[in-house]
Amino acid sequence: MMSSTKAPHPIKRFYSTMGRKHSFPARQSSPLIISTTTSPLRTRPRHVSITTTTATEIIDPPIQDDMVTAFWDYQFLFASQRSEALEPIVLRVVDGVIPSDFPSGTYYLTGPGIFSDDYGSTVHPLDGHGYLRAFSLDGSTGEVRFLARYVETEAQKEERDPETGRWRFTHRGPFSVLREGKKVGNTKVMKNVANTSVVEWGGRLLCLWEGGDPYEVEAETLDTVGRFEVGTKRVGAYLEEEGSGGGGIWDFAARALRPILFGVFKMTPKRLLSHYKIDPKRNRLLLVSCNAEDMLLPRSIFTFHEFDSNFKLIQKQDFVIPDHVIIHDWAFTDSNYILFGNRIKLDVPGSMLAVCGLSPMISALTVNPSKTTSPIYVLPRDPMNTINGHRNWNVPIEAPAQLWVLHTANAFEQIDERGNLEVQIHAVACSYQWFNFHKMFGYNWRSGKLDPSFMNKGEGEEELLPHLVKVSINFGVDGIFDKCFVDTLDHWRRPSDFPTINPSISGSKNDYIYVATSSGTNHYLPHFPFNSVAKVDVKGRSVSLWSARNRGFIGESVFVPKGDKEDDGYILTIEYAVSINRCYLLVLNPKRMGEADALVARLEVPKSLSFPMGFHGFWAVNK
Repeated sequence: MMSSTKAPHPIKRFYSTMGRKHSFPARQSSPLIISTTTSPLRTRPRHVSITTTTATEIIDPPIQDDMVTAFWDYQFLFASQRSEALEPIVLRVVDGVIPSDFPSGTYYLTGPGIFSDDYGSTVHPLDGHGYLRAFSLDGSTGEVRFLARYVETEAQKEERDPETGRWRFTHRGPFSVLREGKKVGNTKVMKNVANTSVVEWGGRLLCLWEGGDPYEVEAETLDTVGRFEVGTKRVGAYLEEEGSGGGGIWDFAARALRPILFGVFKMTPKRLLSHYKIDPKRNRLLLVSCNAEDMLLPRSIFTFHEFDSNFKLIQKQDFVIPDHVIIHDWAFTDSNYILFGNRIKLDVPGSMLAVCGLSPMISALTVNPSKTTSPIYVLPRDPMNTINGHRNWNVPIEAPAQLWVLHTANAFEQIDERGNLEVQIHAVACSYQWFNFHKMFGYNWRSGKLDPSFMNKGEGEEELLPHLVKVSINFGVDGIFDKCFVDTLDHWRRPSDFPTINPSISGSKNDYIYVATSSGTNHYLPHFPFNSVAKVDVKGRSVSLWSARNRGFIGESVFVPKGDKEDDGYILTIEYAVSINRCYLLVLNPKRMGEADALVARLEVPKSLSFPMGFHGFWAVNK
């Protein structure tokens, strides 16, 4: 998508010379092998239960920084894991100790688990079936118990043979094209893989995906309960309704599209976003969905739901957004919902190829960089709020920068002595020039390979990649918009993502943000995969960094609150030591970030259960 006169990153040149026979190749002499399409069919049972582990010495592999090593490290970060742990496994502590004051609870982490089937097809990481991991921690005993299960969605049960354990992908998925099986005329597109995020609320554990209903999972055993409907209408009601977009041509187009989307492609009427929010002040779970047809129309209808601690619906609101935008993550304050509108447009040639099965369905969409500004919709949680009452909230605030927002860390509002309102948002944004629906994680759907160079721009191009920004929006006492500022957190400009904060202050002013980032020490993978956790002090304008060991990578972190201060608690994250085929649960002390003793404990997942990189997690306190 981006033209440049700069020389390509070295690994890009290497990647371009690789053959296209296999997507996640197996090196039979390497200890990295977990499960690949090129491996012979294994005779292990469908479920694997391990109850003991053998103590082994952890030896860092020799320092290697070359193109071949970087390429294969990247591939094996997304290598399939077909085994599951049905019974709790006590993890071995290899460094430090679980503190006695560690709160008792469970860290749930979801993400894709399988990328290659037994018949030659591969899928994009976003289309990999959800693999849920649970780490139950108990400070009083110092033990951590581990479970891992696939979420048994309808698609997962169809694509995995329960007798042999063999996989045959029959669903294309939004981001993939099947090499084997039915291509042309294959309408199995919306493959609900429940692989993006997880939340425990109201006694229910839910695994969410971007395109359909969540799946409920039993918290103790990780058994799949089934679909969980979040107050959505059934297909018949949507086919009959007149539309809620204000009438006109786009409501007519929506009614025309629904029979095709629901009847042919089996899409759900409401597309629930995978990112939820928890308001700790009101003790509410906030969810948002949009109509299925809105992906194809220059108008979106977002529905916000607020549930109390018993999962009772307290509030529901619809907002019509008069623009063709896509939302992945969002934010909230005491008074508002905040949507960053990533502008998109319909790609007609791509749509035709996608419908025919010759390219992924996501080929129907492309980014729309036609404007140099970014629309931000600040929508009232309480329609009767007098501060918000004088402004047309369907008109976006145009931020003076072109931002494609991936994830938000937090948002909060402040009122000065004159009654003026400021809304401040911390988020991760990238450039429209870099973002590409077809290449997320560097996946090449034609070859089935992952290209590390896409995520690792060369010198002078780093700012195109995801990085932290601060957006400030000012309103007058009458609620009328005044001005908007966008600032890079210039004391930490390195590419970063997966921002998190202490969840007990969500929606309130925060001083710290924790992000996954890179130390830059790997010449051929300088930006991604991430190898460090950064504690960004927004107020003090400082950064403290903890980095994994040689050739170790990390994903998203979660914060476990413990005391009254914002950084009282612990950070949990996973270290992916792909060079030795190991995964470790890490416990970090946020107050000691940047110091030699920041690592509190490291616990080893059995080698046979090492898993691919996860997406989003959740900390659930035992009650």
